[in-house]
Amino acid sequence: MGPFSTSRAIAEKAGISPAEYERILALLGREPTPVEVWLFSALWSEHCSYKSSLVHLRKLPRSGVRTLRAAGEENAGLLDLGEGWAVAFKVESHNHPSAVAPYQGAATGVGGIHRDILAVGARPLAALNSLHFGWPIDPATYRLLEGVVRGIGDYGNALGVPTVGGETYFAPEYRGKPIVNAFSLGLVRVENLVSARAQGPGNRVLYLGATTGPDGIGGAAFASETLSEDTSENLPAIQVGDPFKEKLLLEALGEMVEAHLLVAMQDMGAAGLASSTAETAARGGVGMRIWLDRVPLRGGISQPHEILLSESQERMLLIVEPQHVEKIQAIAQKWELLCTEIGEVTDTGLLEYWWQGQKVAELPPSTLMSGEGAPLYDWPREKPPYLDTIQSFTPAQVPDLQTPQAFLQALQQLLRHPNLADKRWIYEQYDRMVGACTVGSAAGLPSAVPVVRIPYTDRALALTLDGNPWWVEADPRKGTALAVAEAARQVACTGAVPLGLTNCLNFGSPRNPFVYWQFVEAVEGLREACEALGLPVTGGNVSFYNEDAAGPILPTPVIGVVGLLEKALEGWVPAALPAQPAHLYLIGDPSALHNPSLGSSHYLREVQGVRYSPAPYLSLPAEKALITLLPTLAQKGLLLAAQDISDGGLLLALLEMAFWGGSGFIARQPQDVRTDAFWFGEDGGRVIVAVAPDHVPQLYHLTHAAGLEAYPLGHVLPGIGWARLELPWGSLPLDLVALKGIWSRALEDCLLSS
Repeated sequence: MGPFSTSRAIAEKAGISPAEYERILALLGREPTPVEVWLFSALWSEHCSYKSSLVHLRKLPRSGVRTLRAAGEENAGLLDLGEGWAVAFKVESHNHPSAVAPYQGAATGVGGIHRDILAVGARPLAALNSLHFGWPIDPATYRLLEGVVRGIGDYGNALGVPTVGGETYFAPEYRGKPIVNAFSLGLVRVENLVSARAQGPGNRVLYLGATTGPDGIGGAAFASETLSEDTSENLPAIQVGDPFKEKLLLEALGEMVEAHLLVAMQDMGAAGLASSTAETAARGGVGMRIWLDRVPLRGGISQPHEILLSESQERMLLIVEPQHVEKIQAIAQKWELLCTEIGEVTDTGLLEYWWQGQKVAELPPSTLMSGEGAPLYDWPREKPPYLDTIQSFTPAQVPDLQTPQAFLQALQQLLRHPNLADKRWIYEQYDRMVGACTVGSAAGLPSAVPVVRIPYTDRALALTLDGNPWWVEADPRKGTALAVAEAARQVACTGAVPLGLTNCLNFGSPRNPFVYWQFVEAVEGLREACEALGLPVTGGNVSFYNEDAAGPILPTPVIGVVGLLEKALEGWVPAALPAQPAHLYLIGDPSALHNPSLGSSHYLREVQGVRYSPAPYLSLPAEKALITLLPTLAQKGLLLAAQDISDGGLLLALLEMAFWGGSGFIARQPQDVRTDAFWFGEDGGRVIVAVAPDHVPQLYHLTHAAGLEAYPLGHVLPGIGWARLELPWGSLPLDLVALKGIWSRALEDCLLSS
């Protein structure tokens, strides 16, 4: 091979910098072939190599008591659940594709994250998503929102994996650059786990699934660029999904896994066949010989680099012992899937790609890998100037609510806010109960986060995907730690014990010093919170370059937490107010209970018009005590309902509990606290619980023993459609039917106005 005078020109076209090209020359000791240049371009892209983030991500805690594999070792995070079960879970971004082609971008994001779960041998059980858009009255935002939601719903519904929850945020900073993060959770018997490490020279490399076409070529590089007015020209880089084909893959792989026919497996995701062959070979420390002529093609694709970089969907790479090839192909034929032998594992330590009788690339797989051959960058960073405005904020700048009229006006304004309003218009497009695994679904009683049963057991998993970009903007380190604490607290509210965490870190360009400072601080906040709460990071994703001419998105770390609920039928705690007499208590950090703040709340920002303010209060030791206490209270049968307090504040959380349960309440605030901060502040470390009267002494005892406090908030009015607040100026009645009407219609009204 070589020399190749065109390689430098290809490198420039493919986005490889001169310094990176020199690095390639040093690694190979020669000029790369044209195909090798395309390989480096894809696998050294930000999307694949994490070259601007890995130096900081390495600081995160990656192991715990239940960790089966360290973060990054396999296609998804894996935790041991005991009794022979493991949970696999992961979150990925599909932001750039969704900005260009919202339906296919979101749909293929769902398909891709489920294939990551399939690739460890697990069967996907449930899905979540985190979506961020511009303001919903904007027609351009509606086009993106409608396409993304329809794409998620159509793919997940056809595949038969329920979308059980998620979050949707709206802010002007996301206009034209939506955040679409998809999360999948699956279960697998520990003895059936499949590795992503290619092993055994002489083992065969099989291609399973759909044909390879021109869709998605260059997708990894596209996701590593800033969005621009020319983004529509990248439509060929958008993948096209087929959920019915993926359903066949799911069933066929299930049979193969059960029969223990697979040595290793990898999804052909970003960078397609190039990444799947390189990653499996590099992880296993082996070589691989691939005949690209054998890859089943469609759509006029004709060049070897196109075959390698295509991101056509519903394709898997399998490593199989020779004696099992016919069995694999028989199962594939049964499910009407293509299954072709395209190569073999070798002991040379080199990746070889052959095309029409010629070797078009030969290189060690490690040269392509993140943290090995790929470069690492630690870009210059600078504290953003707006933080000076935040430091100068004092609560005295904002007068407290003094009249019933002002209080009701603020409440109604918050209920109408699209971030806080009912998301029924979105989630009713998803099949949330297919497979009948969701706890509480039959009774129509939601919990703080979704809970899904582990088949054939009385155990369940609680899962959430959450974040708040306003908190992170105010203080990236503290705001990210708050997001971790909130996600763990939500899981604990169901009665589950939080086990582990995944994350998707969405930011603008890392070459923007202000953005990079936010990113590094966010990673530090993630590290501090995980260490304090004892949560291992099982994996994650970084999405940079969410930026256009108008500027970057808000810093948006999205946190996924999974927890285990033993004796789910007895210990599960709903969030709906009970239809029986009960006392309401606010339990948590004494400082948060008696000295509430307004920092970065929806109330302060949207009602009072304060753009910049400090992040909400956080005490990680108190959060640890709270997420330890809540499962204990649930196991003892003390909780009739539990709901954490976050976006919108205490009153919004309490109203949601009332809306879901069909009961009213009477609630009061402590003396000598700000009315607006108590009811609408978003400080961490607080949970509302409903407790039967005879369980109150136990609640007090256990809460105080944990170093926390239980404030008597009020009591439930079973089956009543009104509520009453005891405020400093007197009683304020609330018409729950009218307030629920505002809350339930608000988002749809916004969308109709667009």
